Amino acid sequence: MAKKKPRGGLGRGLGDIGLNDILPDKEVQELTNTGSIPLSQIEMVNDFQPRQDFKEEALEELADSIREHGIIQPLTVRKLQDDKYQLIAGERRFRAARLVGLAEVPVFIRTANDEQMLEMALIENIQREDLNPIEIANSYQRMIDEIGLRQEDLGRKVGKSRSSVTNFLALLKLPPKIKKGLRDGEISTGHAKAIKGVEDVGLLLKVYDEIVENNYSVRRTEELIKTLKEQESAGPGPQKELAKPLSSEQIQLQKVERQLEEKFGNKVKIKQNQQGRGDISISFNSTKDMNRILEIFDL
Repeated sequence: MAKKKPRGGLGRGLGDIGLNDILPDKEVQELTNTGSIPLSQIEMVNDFQPRQDFKEEALEELADSIREHGIIQPLTVRKLQDDKYQLIAGERRFRAARLVGLAEVPVFIRTANDEQMLEMALIENIQREDLNPIEIANSYQRMIDEIGLRQEDLGRKVGKSRSSVTNFLALLKLPPKIKKGLRDGEISTGHAKAIKGVEDVGLLLKVYDEIVENNYSVRRTEELIKTLKEQESAGPGPQKELAKPLSSEQIQLQKVERQLEEKFGNKVKIKQNQQGRGDISISFNSTKDMNRILEIFDL
């Protein structure tokens, strides 16, 4: 099953989000403090840390990189008292630095209250694509519950559309087994979006198992859900099994379809019978669109 892929941008890009979106002007002026501080002065305990999954193998790899190159991106902390600091973002780097045995680490020292701590920790982790979909969803829910943000306001803060925020929050309603699959990368957010409309929990779990067992693509999953909905709308009758798994030949045809769709920018359908004969159809939206396709064929 495909692992977590880069998330597409929706709404404002995260790269366009500045500190003024999070902190008042006075506090922004205090964010320029940088330097190195002893690792022992940083408290790792942070109730606002959205990241919950720290894989040992990945930490070891990061530790090896730090041994070779040092810490390239400083940790983000806030000043407490008695020469103590609290970690805002960079827990993976903190843990890896501790594995390496570093005495000091580079830091950005920021002024932030609890609300701003949660916002900054979430935004930095999302920018670095360090969070799995469930961690993002949980963080969104916390910002709504604890800060009182509306979904559209939350979307503006993290550079996402309101519909994107809504889709992430909907993941929290999925059964625990499926949420674990999202955390572990067994399915993608696209898969979860396709199946979340299945109301029967037993059927939903059966669909999930089918997806994982047969390594269905998001597109194949959408087709499966469409078939189930058509069966449901047809009314009561003998209980039907889920669609049969695709053969290797069908999977290959779907792959070729996707490649052709990327080339032409149009819907492509390939049909092939058991004797190997078939046809390829390319949809077009207008005469101009058809002529564009013919030019690709050099006709």
